Amino acid sequence: AQAHDDHDHEHGSLGAHEHGVASLNVALDGQALELQIDSPAMNFVGFEHAAKSDADKAKVAAAKAELEKPIELFGLAAGACQVTKQELESPLFGDHDHHHEDEAHEHEHADANEHEHEHEHEHSDIEASYQLSCKQVDALKQLDLSELFKRFPATQKIQVQLIGPSGQQGVELTPAQPRLSF
Repeated sequence: AQAHDDHDHEHGSLGAHEHGVASLNVALDGQALELQIDSPAMNFVGFEHAAKSDADKAKVAAAKAELEKPIELFGLAAGACQVTKQELESPLFGDHDHHHEDEAHEHEHADANEHEHEHEHEHSDIEASYQLSCKQVDALKQLDLSELFKRFPATQKIQVQLIGPSGQQGVELTPAQPRLSF
């Protein structure tokens, strides 16, 4: 049983941060639509370290620019939606620079707590949350993530939790199957 437990534990921690996989929560309530996507940075920018080179910074800026267009990314054009609030968060966006300043110093002790060190520094996620107000909510028949998959090709699978007029549903969307009906 011991080996089995280990496996479960490991699987659980992997699931939380798995390259190629993002999670998306969607809630439609009247005219208010909320989306929250959480993805390993790898899926969106191709790396997870702090962007130091100009090329890396450009990739981060490009990803951020795409994430600022939720109506296109999530295929919501039909609903006459306006973004009322959006927040993009990631260590890569420079919100948490202080995490990285003493990285060189910590390398000396890397062996002692390598796992912890790795977890702290290498697993950067990008989180984006949006609130939209949709005037033609009846026209919003589906969520269509094909643009998101096209713009972020490293994203292979998005686990969607949708709460809408027809209740709650959980679906895995992929580039081959990018749509989910509300």
